[in-house]
Amino acid sequence: MIDITRGLNKKPVASVALIEHLRQLDEIEGECFFGYPLIATPEGGRSIDATFVTPQKGIVLFDLVEGTDIGDYETRQDDLANMIEARLKLHKELMNRRKLVVLLSVVTYAPAVDNLPAQLENGYPIANDSNISEVLADIKWEGGSEELFRNTLSAIEGLSSIRKSRLKREVKNPDSRGAKLKELEDSIATLDHRQNKAVIETVDGVQRIRGLAGSGKTIILALKAAYLHTQHPDWRIAVTFQTRSLKEQFKRLINNFCIEQSGEEPDWSMIRVVNAWGAPGGDSRDGIYYEVCRKTGQEFHDFRGASSAFGGGDKAFDGACRAVLDGLSNPPALYDVILVDETQDFSPSFLRLCYSILREPKRLVYAYDELQNLSGRSLPHPEEIFGEDEKGEPLVTLGDDQRRDVILQKCYRNSRPVLVTAHALGFGIYRSPPKGEDTGLVQMFDLPALWEEIGYRVKGGELSKGAPVVLERTSETSPKFLENHSSIDDLVQFKVFSNANEQNEWLIEQIRKNVEEDELRYDDIIVIHPDPKTTRNETAPIRSTLFNMGIQNHLAGVETSTDIFFRKDTPSITFTGIYRAKGNEAGMVYVVNAQDCDTPFSGLATLRNRLFTAITRSKAWVRVIGYGKMMQNLADEYERLKEKDFTLDFSYPDDKLLGMLQIVHRDLSPAEKRRIEQKRKQIANSLEEADEDELKILAAELDDKTKRKLMKILGISE
Repeated sequence: MIDITRGLNKKPVASVALIEHLRQLDEIEGECFFGYPLIATPEGGRSIDATFVTPQKGIVLFDLVEGTDIGDYETRQDDLANMIEARLKLHKELMNRRKLVVLLSVVTYAPAVDNLPAQLENGYPIANDSNISEVLADIKWEGGSEELFRNTLSAIEGLSSIRKSRLKREVKNPDSRGAKLKELEDSIATLDHRQNKAVIETVDGVQRIRGLAGSGKTIILALKAAYLHTQHPDWRIAVTFQTRSLKEQFKRLINNFCIEQSGEEPDWSMIRVVNAWGAPGGDSRDGIYYEVCRKTGQEFHDFRGASSAFGGGDKAFDGACRAVLDGLSNPPALYDVILVDETQDFSPSFLRLCYSILREPKRLVYAYDELQNLSGRSLPHPEEIFGEDEKGEPLVTLGDDQRRDVILQKCYRNSRPVLVTAHALGFGIYRSPPKGEDTGLVQMFDLPALWEEIGYRVKGGELSKGAPVVLERTSETSPKFLENHSSIDDLVQFKVFSNANEQNEWLIEQIRKNVEEDELRYDDIIVIHPDPKTTRNETAPIRSTLFNMGIQNHLAGVETSTDIFFRKDTPSITFTGIYRAKGNEAGMVYVVNAQDCDTPFSGLATLRNRLFTAITRSKAWVRVIGYGKMMQNLADEYERLKEKDFTLDFSYPDDKLLGMLQIVHRDLSPAEKRRIEQKRKQIANSLEEADEDELKILAAELDDKTKRKLMKILGISE
């Protein structure tokens, strides 16, 4: 079977005709890219019309002809062969001394031309619909092993070097953590084919990209933006996000892609990496929302003003976006493409705002990971987000087109033990049920099938509501090389201490060992505090001691620019609150004061999502540390997971229990918390003061409606 990846080229008719012929080649396996790869030339970047890679035929480049004028196709074939050969010769695994070991052919395909010149014999094959099968059948490669095919495919896709680590890693001890991390990074750098398709394939309209933490969503968006920019330098493109520390990462990836693929730096006036909100103060502070206000003359609300007008927290930005949308009778067409990362942390109103300011055909790409939603919301379906037209038809529907709804199952950051630990703790799979509750679950996907979509497989039971199920990850979706470098007990550790001082002393010693003995760089280490409000004060003693030991560190976004996460000017360990940690990763992750993620009060789902996000920042090792009873609860959950060999064994909640989870563990406002606590005390005091006879009399006096309501709340059947 031939897998087709449709990028952008300016020859749609010939492309469709070629695809039809390729799909008839049942005995051939391989990949065919349209509008890819891009080749840097002295005249700028140039894309190849179509590139066919197969073990049976090597590489076949297609020179596609729209219409009947074939022009100087011999020169075009020579140019294509020379450009791609120069690129492939940079890959030693494809060379034998000075000779390229992969068969390279070029075919001109002109489906609209009836009378072709007789050029099959002189090395410049030209084909139309009548002889394309014959031309392809004549191309045979005898030396095409599976390994050589994979190496060739990787060289053609050419994205691996763009993902390489920012700094060259020097290691002396082959068994050190630094050496293990180097091997991991070299392997992780190669994107899998599903990710490549997501980068290259673009649709007219809305495209959604969903996947796990570590599945490459941020990198895909960055490379996709760069690819579109190189193909259409006249398009105005925006990349936007919630976490400001992602800005430098986006700019670095876009810059690297453009230079490697086209030989030119991007035109930053046409491809903009901007915040979602923005503020006055020049291009560095600009944002999508602020730009719309500036262009339309509508009132701009900063966070304080929006909080006052629309409510605090998430309501502020949602209200600001809604206010602008309400005033947009004739939205300005500001962009040709907008790409949105971390969409789970935005309200639908922001996506609608982005959609409204796009030129037709409104190319909007948004990516998200539902469990990384730190606000506790769930993102609605596109039909609900974007609304309906005048006829009552949805403005956006994804249908069954896989290009419009990309699901990334493979995780290339977290090993299986790390990822399953994050999910088990995030959902509360092995959490002991509190007194009076039937389940320890904190939250759950409304649709059971989502577990399979994110790369889990049913090992036992049934994946349906109300049924017991056992879920596991496979080597296909969680590659073994991510965990084979270290033992499970080294990959993940939960440490319980008696108090904060013990925790801090242990952490300081571990960091010292990391930089002095383990050959880890400073930017290989992240210390994450789950409560953003107390991060500065709680981490201050740790950071002060490290400074006194000569170990430089910084608090991301506080002692650096809000756009900076890892410092470039000097080696420095990053300390961060959970919000700035999102979108970033490191080899060694310490989650400090983790007991804050287990609380008897409201908002447990959000707290567990913070823990999930913190754990999934790790490319190799993670240490979850804390003190007290609540930290012991988390450690006990992890031990139960280990006993289950990192499978998720639980009873899937039915609709009634799902509804209860959303109520019990949802976030409450301070006023709601005070009101509920006050009523709880009133009920407790009333029961304490009343004797048994009085309670019986009170129960007998209750009307039927109140009785049914009370029985329903207590889960008592009538």
